[in-house]
Amino acid sequence: MLRKAMFLTMTVFALTSQSAWATSDLGFKAIGGAVSVVGPEEMDTTFGLGIMLDHGTIVPQLALESRLDYWSQSEESFGSEVKARDITVGARCKYLFKVSNPTFQPFAGAGLGLHFVHAEVNVVPPPGFPGFGMNAEDSATKLGLDLGGGMAAAVGPRTSVLAELWYGVVSDFSQLSLRVGMAYRFGPQGLASKSTPPSKGSATKGAATKSSAAKAQPKRQP
Repeated sequence: MLRKAMFLTMTVFALTSQSAWATSDLGFKAIGGAVSVVGPEEMDTTFGLGIMLDHGTIVPQLALESRLDYWSQSEESFGSEVKARDITVGARCKYLFKVSNPTFQPFAGAGLGLHFVHAEVNVVPPPGFPGFGMNAEDSATKLGLDLGGGMAAAVGPRTSVLAELWYGVVSDFSQLSLRVGMAYRFGPQGLASKSTPPSKGSATKGAATKSSAAKAQPKRQP
């Protein structure tokens, strides 16, 4: 079953890659940062930080983004302390919905990420029982699936604000993240630069107008 799925995926990729790359616009388009409110599985809410790189579009409405995120949390209960942290390196594809306002861009997306997680438990022994203390820690690398969406709004020629909600499906470390950030575009303009190219009918009409104007000019007598 796995081999069949891989073969089907490679076949679809081979059939669509030529047309997809013909319309792609990939490169380093923008960089941004974000702060987030993270709700890890079975832990209290904490804050996180992240940076992201906008790599442009694979096809006109499918954008590619890479990211680096970090959060940590520490809790104490009944003389014991639990610490956890997560460093994530990943990539997401975002589907850009068509809107009439060029300065506002809603999107939905999915992605994969490598989570470098670390957990530590420290149990303080009760008074008079020094042998009942315990300290244990563990680190692991886990693959996670991201699902979510959000919006971007231009606030300047090169800057835009972002608001996103993502849910990361990670073994024993699933997390809900609400992110707010800002992106800076390397190009001369931001979201407002995304304009619809002139249609074929408009180009034909413009050419016909120029031709009529040329014919209407009087010829000079020698």
